[in-house]
Amino acid sequence: MIDLDVGGPRYPGDRSLADLVAGGVRRPDLEPRPGVAVLRNGGVLPSEAGEAVTALLGHHPTVVLRLPPRPAPGAIPVPVVPVHLLLPGGWFPSMTGRAVYQATPAWVRMPGEGIRLPIPRTSTIGALLEGRRPPGGDRWIGAWRKAWRVPWTR
Repeated sequence: MIDLDVGGPRYPGDRSLADLVAGGVRRPDLEPRPGVAVLRNGGVLPSEAGEAVTALLGHHPTVVLRLPPRPAPGAIPVPVVPVHLLLPGGWFPSMTGRAVYQATPAWVRMPGEGIRLPIPRTSTIGALLEGRRPPGGDRWIGAWRKAWRVPWTR
């Protein structure tokens, strides 16, 4: 996951997207490894990170880009999968088109067409954050398979 949000969380890790922009993408950055990789933003605008992001996209089989909530960062040259939390009270702006909706303990109807992910188990979250594969047959991981099959627009 590459965080394109300048105001995003300070995910752990030795390097950030800002480091890759400033110092260049290294060979080890381009070699996929098992598990989940999270690259925090580090204070770089999406418009400044295009070259680094393009290099990473070209060498990793699956990349998730975490976008800033608003405004949209401009044209994105890859398919975008909108992911929204299902929270009561209209916390997020209304949207059009398909999306992936992450269920929460508060039951909320999906506001539009899309895929509803089940609430992930604690062991699933722990495994992903530690770079391990979740237990076999995990419902949350299985639900994402549907999302990857949808022809998302660019």
